[in-house]
Amino acid sequence: MNIWTWLATAALVFGKMVLTVYSGTAGVAMVADTRNMHGILQWWAEMYNESHLTFAIVTMLIIPILGCVLGWLADIVMNHIGIDLTHRDLAED
Repeated sequence: MNIWTWLATAALVFGKMVLTVYSGTAGVAMVADTRNMHGILQWWAEMYNESHLTFAIVTMLIIPILGCVLGWLADIVMNHIGIDLTHRDLAED
C-alpha cells in the first residue's frame, strides 16, 4: 500500500471518529439486557454495562487461562485413551 492510499484511509477513518466524538449527538447505546439473567451471566452482563474496559480486560485474561485448562484436559483425555502426544513418530518412514 503506498503512502497516499494509507493517508487517505487514515484521514477517512480518523476523521469519522473525530466527527462522531465531537458531534454532540448520542450514538447507539450498547448495553446488555439483564432482566432475565441470573448468576454468572448476570455478573458478566453487568460488568459489560458498567465498564467496557473492565469487561475487555477480564475477557482477555479469561480466554488464555480457559484455553490452557481445556488443552490440559484434552491432553489428559488423549493420554487416557492411548494417544501419546509426548513422542513424535514420523509417518513418512
